[in-house]
Order: sequence, then structure tokens, then C-alpha cells
Amino acid sequence: MSGTILHLRSELGKALEHRSALTPSTAKALIDAGYTVNVERSPERIFDDEEFEKVGATLVPENTWREASADHIIIGLKELPVEEFPLKHTHVQFAHCYKQQGGWEKVLSRFPRGGGTLLDLEFLTDDRGRRVAAFGYHAGFAGAALALETWAWQLSHTEPFPGVSSYPNEDELIVDVKKAIAAGKEKTGRDPRVLVIGALGRCGSGAVDMCLRAGVPTENVLKWDLAETAKGGPFPEIVESDIFVNCIYLISKISNFVDMKSLDVPDRKLSVICDVSADTTNPNNPVPVYTVATTFTEPTVPVEVKAEPKLSVISIDHLPSLLPREASEAFSKDLLPSLLTLNKWRTTDPWAKAEKLFQEKVASLPNSYLE
Repeated sequence: MSGTILHLRSELGKALEHRSALTPSTAKALIDAGYTVNVERSPERIFDDEEFEKVGATLVPENTWREASADHIIIGLKELPVEEFPLKHTHVQFAHCYKQQGGWEKVLSRFPRGGGTLLDLEFLTDDRGRRVAAFGYHAGFAGAALALETWAWQLSHTEPFPGVSSYPNEDELIVDVKKAIAAGKEKTGRDPRVLVIGALGRCGSGAVDMCLRAGVPTENVLKWDLAETAKGGPFPEIVESDIFVNCIYLISKISNFVDMKSLDVPDRKLSVICDVSADTTNPNNPVPVYTVATTFTEPTVPVEVKAEPKLSVISIDHLPSLLPREASEAFSKDLLPSLLTLNKWRTTDPWAKAEKLFQEKVASLPNSYLE
């Protein structure tokens, strides 16, 4: 028996976030391996509380991770609500503070000030440097779906694309996207042209798969990756497409894929950008034509272009929650082998590498944030 206690927190503060880092099946595997799994009750999580209880997890009230013993490992997905109190636990989650995003110092400094540790899921990698688990495929899949629906919507409406809710499965989402494409073709007499950058990665493959499964002809789906972008942007091919889906994993400064100047051309066809990467506050964002992160309630933000067609950006940073059950099952299954070693995380990769990276990032904090 490991004696290690894992505490799955609810995703408070994130509207329509229905995903979960642990599922009933992965919770059962951890319990069978000797872990104690506490699960906060959650009205938002796609899995009912009772599904966890049936596999032997202990249900606890929402938001009680704060009072949990310091040796409990807190597991979540999205960043914690913006608060000031120091963090004493080891947290397994996405924190979005390692690439100097807006406010990163405040987010990261809470951990060393409280003696806690961040094991960031975004940087959890295997021996080859590949991420152990990622939501990329479903992010790309959902992002392309919303982009196709927005393209069709804007052809017939002056008001912004309306809010959306989660789907129970991929098939039901595809049905709606096919209807939207058919409506768009009725207006234009043609299929949309979609350019996906990062098409060889998890995220890009999800975007491409959505387009093809929804009936966009293969020749209308442009699949770009490092080879196609090596010459440096901005790229006129983006402006000549109806939809641009950005699926790259941004590491450092690169040339812009598109900018306001490149959009100001008389023959622009581009009407929808889906920035699945959603590096909205990153100073190196290669899609610097918007500054607002969008939501499922308000999926798009307009770009102030001078001529028609109107141009909208989708920059939702939790797109996989459009398909929360499938996305959670796939992610948690990939993460499970690593979760099973959490009882010895300080000495076992990939957790030990994640702690080393955490310490390196903490060392880059200005001293004023550690006082």
C-alpha cells in the first residue's frame, strides 16, 4: 500500500469546465494500487459524483483542498482562481505560468511562498521529450468544429456567433457541424477552405480529422507544419483561406503567421481564426490580432478589419470541454502510468523532471514576489 492520498479538486471559477484529470476508471486503478483518492463533489464535472463513489473514492465537499493535510497531493486541470494565499501542497495541474504569460509571477510565487510545489501537466514529458498526456487532439477537434460553424454563421447573421454547450459525444457534434457547412455552401456555392498550422501534432491532427469527418473535401484542408512555415510569415495563404486554425505549441519567438497589415488586402477571404494554442497574453503570440480570451458563452471576438468579410477570432483556452467525457477519458488514460508513480514522485520521472523545471522557473522570479 502506498499510503499516498490524492485529492481531486473541482474546477471552480472556470465557466463550463466539465473535464476531469481523473475519471472513475483511472480513480479505480489508483485505488486498486493502494492510493486513497478523495474527490470533491462537483456539479460541473461531466462524471457524476456517484460514479467515483462506486469505485471506492471518498467524496468530500467542494473546495476543501485548501484545508487538506499538506502531504495530500492536489490534482486538478485548470489554473487555480486568482488569490493571494500561499500554497502548501504539491499541485498537479496546468498553471499557464512558465512562458511569462500575463501575471505569471503572481501565479508561480504562491508555491514557494507556501512551501508547495507545482508539477505542471503541460511540461510532463517522457524520455523523448514528448508530453505524457495532452488534450491537444480534442482541442483541435473542437476548435475546428467551432470555426466551421462560425464561418457558416457569419454568412447569414450580423450578430456574433452564439454561445455553445458541451456535447455528449463526437458524433452529435459532427451532425451539427455538417448542418452548418451545408448552410454555408448554400450561401457561397462552395466548401470552406481551411488552413491548419501544426497539422502533424496532436492538436493539428484533431483539427484535420474534424474537417474531414464533417465533409470538407481533402483538397480544401491545407495541412501545414514546420516545413511550410520555415520561410517565415505573415503568410498570404492564410488570408486566402476562409478559416485559419492555429495548432502550434509555442516555445519561443517566431515570425507572425498573420498580422493586421497582412489582413488589410482587397482580396481577403479569411473570416475566422481559431487560435487553439490560445497564447493570448504571450508576448510571442504569432497571431497578434486579438487580445481577449473568449469563452463558450461568447465564443468569438471581432478583429477590427477595414473591409469585408468580417473577421472573428476564437481563443477559448479549454476547447476540449466541448467534448468533456471523451477528452477526459483519453487524457486520464494516458496520464495513468505516471499517476501510479506519484507515491515516489520526487525520485521518479516524469515527476522529478517536472519538479526540477519548477525550481528553475521559481529561480527566475523577481525577489519582490517571494517576500
